[in-house]
Amino acid sequence: MFTPRDQLIALAGAGGGSGFGQRTTPPRAPVTPPRWELLLKNTELFCSRHWPRLTAPVERAFARFDLVPDLAEDLGSARWFRGFGTMLGLGAAAVLMWPSFAPLQAAPLTMLDDAAQDEFRVQGIRPLAFGADNGRRMNATSAVIPLAAAPERPSIDLTATLGAGDSFPRMLQRAGLASTDIVRVLDLVGGQVKPGAIAEGTRFSIRLGARTSPAQPRPLEQLSFRPRFDLALDIRRSGGGLALASNAIAVDTSPQRIRGIVGASLYRSARAAGAPPSAVQDYLRTIDEHMAFEEIAPGDEFDLVYANRRAGTGEQQAGDLLYAGVVRAGKPVLQLLRWGNDGAFHSPQGMAEGAQETTGFLGAPVNGRITSGYGARRHPILGYVRMHAGIDFAAGWGAPIYAATDGRVSIAGWHGGHGNYVRLDHGGGIGTGYGHMSRIAVSAGMTVRRGQVIGYVGSTGLSTGPHLHYEMYRGGQTVNPMSMTSIVQRAAVDPAQLAAFRSKLAQITAIPANRSR
Repeated sequence: MFTPRDQLIALAGAGGGSGFGQRTTPPRAPVTPPRWELLLKNTELFCSRHWPRLTAPVERAFARFDLVPDLAEDLGSARWFRGFGTMLGLGAAAVLMWPSFAPLQAAPLTMLDDAAQDEFRVQGIRPLAFGADNGRRMNATSAVIPLAAAPERPSIDLTATLGAGDSFPRMLQRAGLASTDIVRVLDLVGGQVKPGAIAEGTRFSIRLGARTSPAQPRPLEQLSFRPRFDLALDIRRSGGGLALASNAIAVDTSPQRIRGIVGASLYRSARAAGAPPSAVQDYLRTIDEHMAFEEIAPGDEFDLVYANRRAGTGEQQAGDLLYAGVVRAGKPVLQLLRWGNDGAFHSPQGMAEGAQETTGFLGAPVNGRITSGYGARRHPILGYVRMHAGIDFAAGWGAPIYAATDGRVSIAGWHGGHGNYVRLDHGGGIGTGYGHMSRIAVSAGMTVRRGQVIGYVGSTGLSTGPHLHYEMYRGGQTVNPMSMTSIVQRAAVDPAQLAAFRSKLAQITAIPANRSR
C-alpha cells in the first residue's frame, strides 16, 4: 500500500524534470591528473615563489656591464668594443639559425593503370567541345525502342535579312528553299517590284513545310516581307502552287513638328521631346551654320519640322528636315526654311532683302607649303625691292592646281612675268589669279567649280623654279590672300519667289507642335 508521498515520488520519477521527487546520484571515482600536468603545476608554483630571487642577480650583473651601448658614441673605447662584440655575437647566432632554402621534395609520381585513368575520366568534368566523354552511362534496356530515323518537325519558321552586297536569290537559297520555289518566288515578286531594288536590311518571314524525304529540301509554305514602306507582299502555298497577295499600305506624309524648351543639352532636350536622331542632327547642323550654340541659353525654345511618313501599320520613317527655328521669350530669334532645288536653308530676312546668301569657303589652290608671303621683297631675278602681290606655294613640277572656289575664267593664257596665267572672277568684285603654270587646263569664259583642276605647276615667266604664284583681287586691287577665308555671293530673287517663300513659311509654322504620332 502506497502513501501519498510514495505516489508523488513514483509520478516524478528519478530522472524527471520537475522540482520534486527523490533522486540519487551515484558516487564518482576520484580522477588522478596526468604526470605532466602535475609537473607543470609544480613548476609554476616554484617559479612564482623563487623567480624574483633567481633573476635579481642576473639583472644586476647585466646592469653593471652595458652589452648594447650606442656604437655611434665613444668609438674605440672598451664600452664600444663590448657593444661591437654583442653585435657580432647576435649576427653569428642569426647566421647559425638561418633556415635552409633547399627545395622541398615533392611526392613521387604515381603510375596510373588503365582502370585508374578510366575512373578519373568518369569523375572529371570535361567541356562539350572536347567530346564530353566523362560520367557514367547506363546501357539501354529492353524498354528502349530503337528508331529507324529521327522524326522531323512538320514546319520550320525562320527570319532572314537581306545583307549589304547580298542578292535576293542567294538569300532564299541560304534559307533552304528549293530551286523550283526560288524561281517561282522571283517570278511572283518581279511583277510587283524588281528583286534588285529591294533595300538591304529588309527582313523576310519564311515558313518551310514538311519534306517527303531527308534528301529533299523543305517546300516553301509562306514568305512575307515589305519591299517598300507602302507595300507588303505575302506568298503562300495554295492548291499545290505558290500564290502572291499584294497589300498596299496607307501612308500619312504629313510633316511632324517638335517644339520644346532647351535644357542643359539641346540635343538631349530635342530627343526627350520625341524628335528622331536624324532630324535632331540635321537641326543642329543647320543652326550651327547661322547661329553660335553659345547664344542658345537654357529656357529658349527649339522648333523643328521634318518630313515624316507613317504607315497604317504603325511604322514611321523620318525624312528631311524642313524647318529649323529658335524661339526666345515667345518671339522667333532664328527661322530657317528649306527652299530651292539645292535644298539649302534660308531665313526670311535674307529673302526679304531680295538676296539669297551663298557662302563659298576658299580652298588651298595646290598641295604645298608657303615659301613667300604677301608684301614688299627683293625680287630673286630682277634684284631690287618690289611689291610681291601674292603668295608662293612650293610644289613639284606638274602638280595639279585647283580653283579656290566657284567662278568664271576671265583670263587663260600668257600674262607677262606671270607666264602661263589663269584668273577667276568669283563675283562681287572678288577674283583669284594663278601664275607660272606649266600647262593651262581651262579656257576663258568657262565656269569652274571649287576644287576643279585649272592647270599644273610649272616655272614659266619670271620664275626661278617650279612653284605656284597665287593672287587675290578685290575691286581690281590685289589683297593678301591670307586675309580672306570666304566669299559671299548674292543672287537676286523675284517677288513671286519671295511670296511663295513666305507662304510656305506660314504653312510650316502653322503645323501643330508635338501632336500624337
